[in-house]
This record gives sequence, C-alpha cells and structure tokens, in this order.
Amino acid sequence: MKLSDFKKHLSVANAVNFELPNGELIPLHFHITEVGLLTKHFIDCGGDIHADKLVSMQIWVADDLDHRLKPISLLKIIDLSKPVLGDEDLEIEVEYQNETIGKYSLGISGDHFSLIAKQTDCLAKVKCNIPQPKQIIKLNQLVNSENSCTPGGGCC
Repeated sequence: MKLSDFKKHLSVANAVNFELPNGELIPLHFHITEVGLLTKHFIDCGGDIHADKLVSMQIWVADDLDHRLKPISLLKIIDLSKPVLGDEDLEIEVEYQNETIGKYSLGISGDHFSLIAKQTDCLAKVKCNIPQPKQIIKLNQLVNSENSCTPGGGCC
C-alpha cells in the first residue's frame, strides 16, 4: 500500500488495527515508534544494480494496556515525518517484533490494516538458470477459449 492510500484510509477510519498474516490482531495498545525512509542500493546475484525506496513504519507493543492510537494521531505522526519522507508516494513496509523483527507489506482487509508477509526471491532467474514455472492449461480453458482449435490457436 502506498502512503497516500494509507492516509486516505486513516482519514475515514474509526480505529487503527493491524492484522497479522495468521489472522491475529496486533494488541490494540501498540505504538508507532518510528516512520522513516528506507533506501536500499544493491546488486543482485546476476550483477544488475537496483535502488529501492520505501516508507518504513515500526510497530511496538509496550505494557501500557490502556494506550490506543487514534487515526488522527497516526496521521499527525506521518505529517511530522514529511521532512524525512519528502513528497514521493512510496510503498509502506511495516516492521513488527514477533520471534524476530518481521517485515511486512501493508494491505487492507475490511476495517483492519493487514500485514502481508514478504518473501525473498531471486531477481536474476534467467542469469541464474532458474527454471520458470510452467503454465498449465486445463482442457476446459482450451475448449472455452476464443482461439480454441483454430489455425494458430495453439490447441493442436
């Protein structure tokens, strides 16, 4: 989710709740301890250079069980971060402590913000000779397709 979308959702939200990939909610007394700009300049295993930028938001849970972060308060925190973030509308990455610090993409699920597990991947699959998954075409897809069994349709 981009920062502008997050702010839009916050502007109409009644509460701020985050849902983990397993369906559990982060305890409601969480804090947003930092909002920052992450830049990553790196080379992949195939020798290509990349540069990524994103907004990082860290969620932390303390022992102050009565704490509740209101949407307007989170919007103020984001506004305070503008000198660091600049004007780019970047994707948000959320950090949250479980067994270790997890990094998540952000989505929306009903009235909750959902933390979406991030995965590692090879960025140079062709150079690394990693086979691409084969596309499986089911028989009913061929029969029902516009190009079914016509010259050049690929079914024969």
